[in-house]
Amino acid sequence: MLQKDSKTNALRPDMFQPLDRDSRTSEKIERKRLTAWQDIRMRLYSNKLAMTGFWITVAVIVFALFAPLLYPYDHFTNDLSKTNLPPSLEHWFGTDDLGRDLFERTWKGAQISLFVGVMAALIDLIIGIIYGGIMGYYGGKVDEIMNRFAEILYAIPYLLVVILLLVVMEPSLTTIIVAMSITGWINMAWIVRGQIMQLKNQEYALASKALGAGAMRIIFRHLIPNAMGPILVTMTLTVPSAIFTEAFLSFLGLGVQSPVASWGTMINDGVKSMTLYPWRLFFPAFFLSLTMFAFNVFGDGVRDAFDPKLKK
Repeated sequence: MLQKDSKTNALRPDMFQPLDRDSRTSEKIERKRLTAWQDIRMRLYSNKLAMTGFWITVAVIVFALFAPLLYPYDHFTNDLSKTNLPPSLEHWFGTDDLGRDLFERTWKGAQISLFVGVMAALIDLIIGIIYGGIMGYYGGKVDEIMNRFAEILYAIPYLLVVILLLVVMEPSLTTIIVAMSITGWINMAWIVRGQIMQLKNQEYALASKALGAGAMRIIFRHLIPNAMGPILVTMTLTVPSAIFTEAFLSFLGLGVQSPVASWGTMINDGVKSMTLYPWRLFFPAFFLSLTMFAFNVFGDGVRDAFDPKLKK
């Protein structure tokens, strides 16, 4: 603490000289300031459950991509001399009623599910950003008309729209993705709309507008990057929903068709023989559940990382 001169009752200049300190100690004390994204990443890394979900997801993706390449069997060749074999060293997950190897078919099914989930989420992201960005930025009559249209579409049951389209059109991966995207983008659009309405009156957006920047430039150059937190969270949670929808449709026979492997079609086949050959149901159902769990847990972790106030 600074002391006054006892004789003059005044502060002396030498009282304001910096204290000597060891430079090595200073380096340990001083710490570089974290950016917002670095802080988010640190919070995400500290969430052990979220990181567990992340690494499970990575493992499923790696197996889906590389296991079929390294395994000696394919997913569509029938071998009636090896029907309904239990798991063994030769057939790790056993075989089905046509003698097809279930390990190979399980990971081929993973490819289908992951492809559908990621593509559906990307389409929802693109349409939602464009539609929601325009709604939120222009507001007024434009927002009212576009929002009413979105509400009308949202009022139609999601699965009903998807099933009707698949009944009318030929079932295929493209048809499934298109059908899921017809109304799947609406939640993303509303998320983007809300974020844009909050951000469009910020100083940087107003300054860009005053300098002559167009609406699209302001939306995609300034507003969307600052709204990426909720957008990424929504996209992360969209993937498991799309995976489940594809599996459900394939289970009903409206998704991918035999001999193409899918978790949904494999579960449908396994249910019919679960009392005699339970492994035919167990493996596709287990990996479908595990993948959805991992994506949802990781998505919750991303949400908490972007907004710690949402943590329970």
